[in-house]
Amino acid sequence: MFTRPTSLVSVRAAWRQAWARPAFRARLGAALAGLVGLAAALPRFFAWIQARPGYQPPDALLRALPARDVSTATFLVIYACLVLGLAGLVPRPPRLLRALWGYLLLHLLRLGTLALLPWEAPPQLLVLHDPLVDRWFYASATSITKDLFFSGHTATVLLLALAVGPGGRRRLLLLGTGVVAVLVLVQHAHYSWDVLGALAAAPLAWWLAGRLVGRG
Repeated sequence: MFTRPTSLVSVRAAWRQAWARPAFRARLGAALAGLVGLAAALPRFFAWIQARPGYQPPDALLRALPARDVSTATFLVIYACLVLGLAGLVPRPPRLLRALWGYLLLHLLRLGTLALLPWEAPPQLLVLHDPLVDRWFYASATSITKDLFFSGHTATVLLLALAVGPGGRRRLLLLGTGVVAVLVLVQHAHYSWDVLGALAAAPLAWWLAGRLVGRG
């Protein structure tokens, strides 16, 4: 299904070649600095959106779907997709660079849409519990339930699928995207609009990253 495994020697050679280019080093540093800055800003931003009043958009699909707690299954799929995606990107530094920029741009887009759309939590919401993100990024005395449009989990897995390129790995990640999209709806952690927004935002972020740092 996958291409032949890349040897450690070829991975090191690819990184030496990429690292020798000042532009690559500068863009990688800028992406990592941007992600660190984003992580530092998230707790205050999410406290703000959680405190402000909002409204519930109409969603017939969500109303018809019984809520079930599928947090464990959701994050098993997400972290499996992260491992699968990174395993395909680490041997390809230019592609990984574009993916990092895509991830940064994706979340900047998401901060913008969250600021513009003050939505209340969906009816029957069951909070998704991610042991890593809850502890390090969304630290709060109360759960964050208004980080809605668009679904960051769905968009991240789709971004990985775009980043790894055509082949069996991409097909598995696209399958993972679909599974995560369904699971966050079953959990009532997102509106169906949030999932649709994610399916548009990830390709946009990937395209913008290509404009910034090259196709990879």
